[in-house]
Amino acid sequence: MGSRNRGTLATAKKEDTAERVSAGVVSFILAILLGIAVVWAAGSGYVKIPFREVIRIVAAKITGNGEWLANLGRTAPVVVMDVRLPRILASMLVGANLAVSGAVFQGILLNPLAEPYTLGISAGAAFGASLALLMNFTLLGLWSVPAFAFAGAVFTLMAVIYLTAGSGEFSSGSLILAGIIVASILSAGVSLLKYLADDSVGMIIFWLMGSFASRTWGQVGLLAVTTFLGLTVFMFFSRDLNLLALGNRTAGSLGVSPRRVSLLLLITASLVAAVCVAVSGIIGFVGLLVPHMVRSVTGPDNRRLLPVSALAGGLLLLGADTVTRTLLPREVPIGVITALIGGPFFCYIYRKRQLRQNQQAV
Repeated sequence: MGSRNRGTLATAKKEDTAERVSAGVVSFILAILLGIAVVWAAGSGYVKIPFREVIRIVAAKITGNGEWLANLGRTAPVVVMDVRLPRILASMLVGANLAVSGAVFQGILLNPLAEPYTLGISAGAAFGASLALLMNFTLLGLWSVPAFAFAGAVFTLMAVIYLTAGSGEFSSGSLILAGIIVASILSAGVSLLKYLADDSVGMIIFWLMGSFASRTWGQVGLLAVTTFLGLTVFMFFSRDLNLLALGNRTAGSLGVSPRRVSLLLLITASLVAAVCVAVSGIIGFVGLLVPHMVRSVTGPDNRRLLPVSALAGGLLLLGADTVTRTLLPREVPIGVITALIGGPFFCYIYRKRQLRQNQQAV
């Protein structure tokens, strides 16, 4: 009996080691692909810039060595550093944040359909941004619409938490139900604002579909800080997130406070998603699709799932934005691209999983 237990433990350790190695290899490959994609995207577009020149321009700006910019002219450095690179980095960071937030929501709510917008974050941000566009609020300059969108998302989160606070626990059902209720009300408000907008309705619709056009270095800096802080919190509580999957009683017996950890992670993931929506508009399916794709490689352990999801989400959204910017005859809002790609692919994954479960049941 003892030898059987030791054999089982040894097998589990081997499987865990294999998953760690697999996750490390996947992370390394994704990091390399992400670096290549950034350089390739920076050189792609109406003005073609060779791969080597892009590297020279970026290296010259980082090191301050102006000699590396000799014989490049004035156009290429401006196009790379002031036009394309902020957009590229913004799409990469938004993709990483949405993917990680989606993995956290799915881990807390124990719902495979959970995503960063489950609690109505997108509806609150949409209402705030629509209100700013309708009022033509420009007091904060370029930050006017993002500020209203972020405020709308935060107030929505507060409303959802208030509705579920009386139950004593943040159960999956109560949170999702409260999110649906609040989102429905705010969606009706957005429809009303679009009806009242008249000439401004085009701007509202375009913002709701998501875009990375005309992103600035200030917005990239905000996203970078959000990514660092969010990942730090998520990785610190990744073990607790694993234990929450065992149930509140089991997690509590192992030293985890389910209510405190769930509330902290929900607020952090929602705020991370709110910042992304404020910067880029509403971009769906990234937070829903990427964790499912990555989980098939890394397994359910969030200590490996979260960092790999960040890399995969950044690569996916960067690739989608580059396609709509360079390959299509007319730039299509990025939210439309992710929905067209993610929707059918997620249906395929869901159908495949259902067939697998039916076979196991038989």
